[in-house]
Amino acid sequence: MSVRIDIAELRPEQVAFVLSPLAELGMALHALSEPGHHPALQGWVTGVTARLDSHLADRMCEADFLWRSTFSDLFLPFAGVPGRRTLPGASLAEDLALLDKLSDEQFVDAALEFSCAMPYSSPAPPVLSDEASRRLALELAMSRGPQQVRFTKRLLADPPWVRAWFRQFVEDCDEAFFAEAWTRLRHQLAADARHKTDLLRHRGLSEALASVSTAVTLDESAARITVDKLGEGHSATGDGGLLLIPTSLGWPHLSVLHRYGWQPVLHYPVHSPEFAAPPSVDQLALRMTALSHPVRMRMCRHLARSAYTTSELAQAHGMTAPEISRHLGVLKKAGLITTRRRGRYVLHQLDVTVVARLGSDFLEGILR
Repeated sequence: MSVRIDIAELRPEQVAFVLSPLAELGMALHALSEPGHHPALQGWVTGVTARLDSHLADRMCEADFLWRSTFSDLFLPFAGVPGRRTLPGASLAEDLALLDKLSDEQFVDAALEFSCAMPYSSPAPPVLSDEASRRLALELAMSRGPQQVRFTKRLLADPPWVRAWFRQFVEDCDEAFFAEAWTRLRHQLAADARHKTDLLRHRGLSEALASVSTAVTLDESAARITVDKLGEGHSATGDGGLLLIPTSLGWPHLSVLHRYGWQPVLHYPVHSPEFAAPPSVDQLALRMTALSHPVRMRMCRHLARSAYTTSELAQAHGMTAPEISRHLGVLKKAGLITTRRRGRYVLHQLDVTVVARLGSDFLEGILR
């Protein structure tokens, strides 16, 4: 499972590491709504929440599904501007001006992302004029609750009103808490963007992407970027560009905008506490499967305490050496045990550090 971006004919000058205040505001709203995803931001979340005006706090609940359960592309509007080469604005006001350039159809499609009503990586009928798409959007909103139904009905009936509401809400959030945070965060983000731009210019796209995350890889022969995620998607730069937007508030989320017809965007966390080489989604599944077998679970009880030979494990578990060897092979393939030789004996031991990380690796994998 992964998200793929085809980059055939993409020129180096069409790749940009650049900041977006509106994208970071979206991540700020997500962190405030889902603090459990961002334990490192607990102090900031508590401080903002404590001084938040009650009226604004109520308004944050009106459409929190745009940034809580999903991260709406409304916070990355520059990617939808025709031509697919537009850069984010240098200020929040400039980003909002780019949001104004989206058509009502684009705005509604992006806002309805929470309902999964619209195909994301492929063309879809225009929801504002296609009756079947409108019905489907409302049906899916109903499964999410009355709040989403009210929003969807207003969005389909009066897109300009919702656009004005969203703009005013963003501006009020900026005044209440985000402007102060952005003043502090933008210097760190700018430094990261400069560093990765230098890598891109002097060492190429492959190394620049590797510095973004070990979950992002480039297959130069296939002209394809692959982002290791628990989900599937596909996009292509086509005759447009590729944007990479750093976020200080986003870890562990590594977001990929791959909406059909929009410029691809990687929204990546900087200075994340991820390990030097976190397991891929496939490796994670392999490890969890390896540990789920009852025989291997019992073997791990021994292997966690000391190093054992195959014969010792066979005697302890009442099994043959070939049977134990097969189970050891599964654990070794999953990267869960280490081996060392002592004379003519081979000793096996559980890598407790890897096992201890499994919970956090799993959580990062599903949130990535």
